[in-house]
Amino acid sequence: MKKFFISVSLFCMISAMAQKFETQKLTDAQGYSYEAVKNDQAGVRVYTLKNGLKVYLAKNDDAPRIQTYIPVRTGSNNDPSDNTGLAHYLEHMVFKGTSHLGTQDWEKEKVLLKQISDLYEQHKAEKDPEKKKELYKKIDEVSQEASKYAIANEYDKAISSLGATGTNAHTSLDETVYKNNIPSNELEKWLKVEKERFSELVLRLFHTELEAVYEEYNRAQDNDSRLVFYSLMQALFPKHPNGQQTTIGTSEHLKSPSMEAIHKYFDTYYVPNNMAVVLVGDLDYDKTIKLVDQYFGAFKYKELPMKKMVTEEPMTSIVTRTVKSPTTPRMTIAWRTDSYGTQEARLADVVSEILSNRGDAGLIDLNINQKQKTLGAGAYESPYKMYGTFGLVVTPKEGQSFDEAKKLLMDQLDLVKKGQFPDWMLKAIVNDKKVQRMKSWETADGLATELYDSYINVRTWEQELDEINQYDKITKADVVKFANDFYKDNYVVIYKEKGVNDKLVRVQNPGITPIKLNREAQSPFLKDILNTKVPEIKPEFIDFKTAIQTSKIKDKTVSFVKNKYNEIAQISYVFPFGTDNDKELSIAGTLFEYLGTDKYTPEQLKEEFYKLGISYSLRTSNDQMIITLSGLESNMKKGAELMNHWMTNVKADKAIYAQTVKTILESRAAGKKDKVRIMAALSNYAKYGKNSRMTDIVSKERLESIDAVELMKKVKTLNQYPYQVLLYGQDQKGMEKAVKPFITNTSLQPAQAKEYAEQATQGKVYFTNYDMVQMEMSKVAKANTVNLSNFGKINVFNEYFGRGLSSIVFQEIRESKSLAYTAYVSYANASEKGKANYVTNYIGTQSNKLPLAVNAMNELMVSLPQIPAQFENARGSALKQIASNRINRTNIFFNQLALKKLGVDYDIRKDVYAEIQGLTLPQLTGFYNTEVKPVQYNTAIIGKKENLNMESINKMGEFQEVSLEEIFGY
Repeated sequence: MKKFFISVSLFCMISAMAQKFETQKLTDAQGYSYEAVKNDQAGVRVYTLKNGLKVYLAKNDDAPRIQTYIPVRTGSNNDPSDNTGLAHYLEHMVFKGTSHLGTQDWEKEKVLLKQISDLYEQHKAEKDPEKKKELYKKIDEVSQEASKYAIANEYDKAISSLGATGTNAHTSLDETVYKNNIPSNELEKWLKVEKERFSELVLRLFHTELEAVYEEYNRAQDNDSRLVFYSLMQALFPKHPNGQQTTIGTSEHLKSPSMEAIHKYFDTYYVPNNMAVVLVGDLDYDKTIKLVDQYFGAFKYKELPMKKMVTEEPMTSIVTRTVKSPTTPRMTIAWRTDSYGTQEARLADVVSEILSNRGDAGLIDLNINQKQKTLGAGAYESPYKMYGTFGLVVTPKEGQSFDEAKKLLMDQLDLVKKGQFPDWMLKAIVNDKKVQRMKSWETADGLATELYDSYINVRTWEQELDEINQYDKITKADVVKFANDFYKDNYVVIYKEKGVNDKLVRVQNPGITPIKLNREAQSPFLKDILNTKVPEIKPEFIDFKTAIQTSKIKDKTVSFVKNKYNEIAQISYVFPFGTDNDKELSIAGTLFEYLGTDKYTPEQLKEEFYKLGISYSLRTSNDQMIITLSGLESNMKKGAELMNHWMTNVKADKAIYAQTVKTILESRAAGKKDKVRIMAALSNYAKYGKNSRMTDIVSKERLESIDAVELMKKVKTLNQYPYQVLLYGQDQKGMEKAVKPFITNTSLQPAQAKEYAEQATQGKVYFTNYDMVQMEMSKVAKANTVNLSNFGKINVFNEYFGRGLSSIVFQEIRESKSLAYTAYVSYANASEKGKANYVTNYIGTQSNKLPLAVNAMNELMVSLPQIPAQFENARGSALKQIASNRINRTNIFFNQLALKKLGVDYDIRKDVYAEIQGLTLPQLTGFYNTEVKPVQYNTAIIGKKENLNMESINKMGEFQEVSLEEIFGY
């Protein structure tokens, strides 16, 4: 793949001369004009069609697939002030089809949709609550009638039939982006579907999708980060839409939508001169642009409305806000910065990197986090299309006041103002940005994301490429001047306190009748897509023996995988033991990172790695420990030397260990306040019971009695245990030479792994109380032991029944009944031979809808629904995904490593593909009847206890409220 052969000397030589980028206007063989940038290793072409549509094309031959994005330059900042949340709701509705896609009889359906639209206008204008209820009943009645002609999820069926993955969309301040990853042979069919989708807006199944948006609104209120973000933006931007209207919208506007306003918005902003098509992958430039023009070139150019520019007055004082939630307290301090691509945004970004960076070598990293003065702190810069945010974030320790934590942060900012940061830091920051650009852009998604960002922010590709040169020009004097001029008492402070959120707005379910899905119906448009045949992509399966070159250094196996893309390298030391063998191993790894050696302080070690452009990680799981170095291949030898020096000469420090113990214990306490971690612990308890890996923790008493010297012996002697080495790069001999001096023969063996019994799941219901708007329920069942001959059936079962936008569960629970924002059933294979598989059934919804959602799910699972067309779609999609996916890079090694645990020494996808090829719906039904239907579930539920419907809960099984101490083990 030629696009990433970038000279590493540019990154390694501090004083390297910047590459010059220059836009060239060129014409292809068919007469299409495009722009390309000289010295652009990514080979991006930017076309502008006659109707104003921008088309970004780039090649990536990782796999015969194409990453697609369709960005629209509009978001919640363009919402009408009396219809906030409109752009986001429109994004949902664009998945509902058109007059050709998603309908059985458009002429009859459109009459009813007009009636529904008129009723919504009356509903919005009506002030009397009782009359509004009556109007909503009428809306529900007419919607029932209209649903007889609708075909739910037909867009999703069309797209999944192509073998697409990652089908989704998102809305933000100034963007709405639609995404798919498709097999390259399905490009024209994808264009046909997307052309149809964006040609017109049909607001079918409107009130059921509105209910899903209600659920999303309620989920946002249970999200700590969103609470802080909304408050922060409102204070930073008292006039600008950035802070004055959230993307999700207000509860009042959500309850009174206008279909007319949504149509007007679509007609105004969803026009070709306000949209782009981004395609990165296995494509031919000339053929692709011709196809895009064929399908999207017919859209009509339309003038955009003049946008009123809203400017903010400079901040001249400190603004404070307080939000409350059950989680651990934290504080965010933020300044309003300039827009994306400006010099001020770059300078603010550089300051954030000086304070905290990827190498953990910033001032906050070293002076606060490394010394464990708080539970965690950092800095960030978030530029928007207009304005931006520079933030400092800190989680205080137990007993530490916000003022004390704030002083620690401000002291680091003062060091920047005084120029008290290393002279080498700026070059290291720029070099790291270059390395991260290489890593990101070697993937189709990474490059495609950068391209749609440049479109949204109205930046040329030359400007994006040249951004790195602009960073390179920034001097220490520039940073110091900026810091002194910019960081004054002109910021916002958000105090996130632990407490009850008294600002919760519960959007109530208005009460809707489940609509008809017409699951077996197909529009002529969909039939045409399904019947259009394209040349097949042949699957390619990895031959591990040729893809991985193995050698021996002493008694250690060294595996080499060649990097065909760029000069980023990786060394991984893989130890076949973990916390099951020694549960104090992870504690040793944690302490290790806070310690230095006889030659370097811990802070100097972080700086040395960052100077080299080498990142490192120590990851410990239950059955393995992996130490990884990643960075420029030319510096890997020095990185390996430095890591070996650190591990061999690490100096135990009792005082640092005592502080580490305090941090561990405080982090555990913080975890018991976090909803996500509580739900994970509760689900684990439902799955494994009280005697599990998660609850078998190192006790407080044991932590406080461990000798730090003994703990570090675990690290110092790691080299004497069994392990294997992965080398990923271009020069096998050079990389082997880099690691050879530090490899020794095995002289120690790990302790025998502790066995954790997998308990039977027998109808128990475990509940933990938490103050939240929604409720979450996860039912988990122990199934039969892993069986390789069922992998294909499981793949299709999940696609057909349990997961994804076109699955039966999603259609029934969300699309038809609007009973949950998230609902799925997943059958998961065990990762190790002889272990049990598990079935998970998840619902996240409003507490008052949980009993209805559970009943609906139970009804669905009585027997596997028989929908032959949908089964064939799921089976075909699974085959296309396998055929067009490729295993590459370090995934080759780690895929083989995972398969060995299952007793397999070849690419098992070959067997899975063959199994799916011959799979029938009766066979899948047989699998369901023997492997899914008989299982018994344990249930985990988290939510507010007063909202529990005990009558419904008792039907699920034996109820038990469990404490945080029980589920966490401390």
